[in-house]
Amino acid sequence: MNAHLYLRASTKDQDANRAKVALELFAFEKGLNIVGVHAENISGTKLNRPQLLALLNTAESGDVLLVESVDRLSRLSQPDWDTLKATIKAKGLRLVVADLPTSHMLVETKGITGQIMDVINNMLIDLMATMARLDQEKRVERIMQGLKNKKTAEPDWKPTGKGRNAVKWAEVQALMRKHPTMSAVEIAKLADCGVATVYRIKRETAAA
Repeated sequence: MNAHLYLRASTKDQDANRAKVALELFAFEKGLNIVGVHAENISGTKLNRPQLLALLNTAESGDVLLVESVDRLSRLSQPDWDTLKATIKAKGLRLVVADLPTSHMLVETKGITGQIMDVINNMLIDLMATMARLDQEKRVERIMQGLKNKKTAEPDWKPTGKGRNAVKWAEVQALMRKHPTMSAVEIAKLADCGVATVYRIKRETAAA
């Protein structure tokens, strides 16, 4: 059975290839034939990821999409996660997650037992994808709350860094995540900032 490895890290300071050796060993132990390795440094909140899209375009029905953990594949909003799941299903791929044992059975188990495990596995993957998304949202909320608390305690305090307004930056990121289909103009109005600022944050967030 052919397998495609997908490796993702969220920032340029992380190595998307870190898990490659572990996944290669996993594939060997399961008797999988690795036919592609796709690695990229990009946020898991983005659906439009070049390497992920390339994998989905080249993989064939019956192939395995192998990832280290669900959050390496998705920290997507629910609509985007639904889109990705539908694409994987339409391609006829088997999503196998190294740290989710129930998914391993998609490689080994057939018949009615395999069908039952497929249902259970899909439920668990949905749960883990939701947890990954909520974890991301909570992280942004904590950053925003921490900055607001600092500003309240020290009114004259300004965030250090490259001249960016860290509070406004976090606010815009939170709005983009909460309203993924909202235009830059609408986000700028809600955040009370310039449209150019929103585009800059979008660009730098995508590159992070």
